[in-house]
Amino acid sequence: MFTGRKKELKKLESMYQEDTFQFAVIYGRRRIGKTTLISEFLKDKKAISYIAIEGTMKENLAGLSLAVMRGLSDGNSFPEAVYPDFESLLSGIDQRCREQRLVLAIDEYPYLAASYPAISSMLQKHIDTCWKDSNLFLILCGSSMSFMENQVLGYKSPLYGRRTAQFKIKPFTFFESREMLGQFEPEDQAVLYGVTGGVPEYLNRIQENKTVDENLLSLFFDDNGMLFEEPTNLLKQEMREPASYHSVISAIASGASKLNEIATKVGLESSACSNLLTSLIQIGIVEKERPITEKENSRKTLYRLQDSMFLFWYRFVRPNITAISMGIGEAIYENSVKPQLADFMGGIFEEICRQYLYRADVYTKLPFLFGKIGRWWGTNPKEHREEEIDIVAMGENQMLLGECKWRNDKTDEKVLRTLVERGELLHCPEKFYYVFSKSGFAKNAEEAARQYAIRCISFRDML
Repeated sequence: MFTGRKKELKKLESMYQEDTFQFAVIYGRRRIGKTTLISEFLKDKKAISYIAIEGTMKENLAGLSLAVMRGLSDGNSFPEAVYPDFESLLSGIDQRCREQRLVLAIDEYPYLAASYPAISSMLQKHIDTCWKDSNLFLILCGSSMSFMENQVLGYKSPLYGRRTAQFKIKPFTFFESREMLGQFEPEDQAVLYGVTGGVPEYLNRIQENKTVDENLLSLFFDDNGMLFEEPTNLLKQEMREPASYHSVISAIASGASKLNEIATKVGLESSACSNLLTSLIQIGIVEKERPITEKENSRKTLYRLQDSMFLFWYRFVRPNITAISMGIGEAIYENSVKPQLADFMGGIFEEICRQYLYRADVYTKLPFLFGKIGRWWGTNPKEHREEEIDIVAMGENQMLLGECKWRNDKTDEKVLRTLVERGELLHCPEKFYYVFSKSGFAKNAEEAARQYAIRCISFRDML
């Protein structure tokens, strides 16, 4: 069953209905659902669809030739022919796309381009000389983020400026993921969202007839589990020498967040470590973060794992790979992982709260429409200590300050007072305070909320 991606599918359908040349670039990390989106879009359409392989030019020419023959066939049979070269193949499409609406979708395009580098220039020539005045709908899709951004969308690409839309496919939000986790309780849905990072392929592996614990054990803590080696496999596909990247990600997962801290843990020079981090940022595993009030060149930059599945795996699975392989994954999970799940979920809940504020039915009812959102941290000059605010959303002269608590106990008034005290460190004409709590609020917190005009939102309220 097709789930989510309603906005992307609606946009593609709208482009298709325009009956003019369209060129959509679709990209995003592996397992994110790009191929599923394309397949759903192509239903009931005249289309040539090909998934390129990591092979030779001859192999890809044969595969694409077969796809063209199938796509252009008007009956149930088609000739098993191979075009002599790519120029002949593309020329064969020229005439047909003048006659009718036709979709040409090439998935894993970086593999095709690697096997035959001239293909981008050839596509450019056909776009400029024929397709731009035709009914062709061209889709190029790829999992290599750097290739798609630089070699397809980038200024130096032959295809630069020719795309009519681009789609960077991201993981599902928590609220989108719930559609695939309908049989679980909301708190369990949040945990499953956190450990999968909202990646559709991983969510699809969750078995509804199993508990959360049973699912995590079978996916991560069994050496036959689908996610037991997943980050390792992904890095092998994306990076030439994955060993150093493993070390960098492990350092961040264990708490290192500054460049010098990460470099020291890994045993690299800061410049070399910075290059590795840049590559990990490009593929969406790591993100660079600074206090939301700071400028781009701030020295307060921190690095954190953007992909929460990677965070879970490097924090709990990688250090125990040998033990799990020896068959004691269940003991590892029960004694070392399960007691730390609430702590792991703290950062996940912050992200869920940010997603909540962006929901259309919530965003339009906020005291102001904020432009950017993030975290803040800095020094408290009175107390001589570092302070942090989980959520800071900024408008022109307003701020929304939020605290997020994923605890089994109800949130008390101390949390609310602390948020207000920290808010005094930020200078802004208007401030609005929000506290989010997994387990609701104690009576004294409700009294403090009235006193300080704080909006208290429980996890259940968010649903």
